[in-house]
Amino acid sequence: MRFTAPAIVVALRPHGEVGAVVRLMTAEHGLQAAYVRGARGRRMRPVLLAGNVVEASLAARTEGQLAQATVELVHSRAPLLGEPLPAAAIDWACALAATVLPEGQPYPRLFAALDGLLAAIEAAPAASGWGAALVRFELLLLAELGFGLDLERCAVSGDDEDLIAVSPRSGRAVSASEAEPYLGKLLPLPRFIREGGQAGWDDILDGLGLSGHFLMRDLITDRAAPVGAARERLIQRLRRAAGQA
Repeated sequence: MRFTAPAIVVALRPHGEVGAVVRLMTAEHGLQAAYVRGARGRRMRPVLLAGNVVEASLAARTEGQLAQATVELVHSRAPLLGEPLPAAAIDWACALAATVLPEGQPYPRLFAALDGLLAAIEAAPAASGWGAALVRFELLLLAELGFGLDLERCAVSGDDEDLIAVSPRSGRAVSASEAEPYLGKLLPLPRFIREGGQAGWDDILDGLGLSGHFLMRDLITDRAAPVGAARERLIQRLRRAAGQA
């Protein structure tokens, strides 16, 4: 196995004195783990930060062998890591990809969505500018891994209009007329998820509540459970930011 490709750094685990196993997300080769010599040294440490874009060259003699990689920085997002809210969002999005995606399986739409989300965070560090993109990324990840929600028609009537809620059990949308008797048991469906565009704070938090319910139920389980702490830190910071807006 040998290739060179643009990649997003999504995780790093120390290995040896100064090396590390780095997890890289690529468009054509999916999630890849590789050993990088000197990864925790003074020169490479700022290159291998979560969210950075690198040019990575990976090589392994056999299919089961851990690849060796050399990387060159293409674009750094290090300045954002000093700002609590953008840093928490980058940490969560990258940790999520690193934890739940199977290695070596390409997800070009997810790669593009993660790259777009990170660019949105960089362009407008205030969460009102990228919160909707984060919700869409989480919902897309669920869909790509086979746990997509059915938000096109009402689960009860079959109508495709006035959909305002989602069943927490089936993941199917429910219209306003059918949802009314069960509103306390259903998850809100913010309008921006179906119609696009930006979203206000309440809609962003509702959207993250929706995607988070299914992420925690279907993907962030057992082995992956520790990554949920990164999401909880982000949600707490978002709520504080919403209260200050």
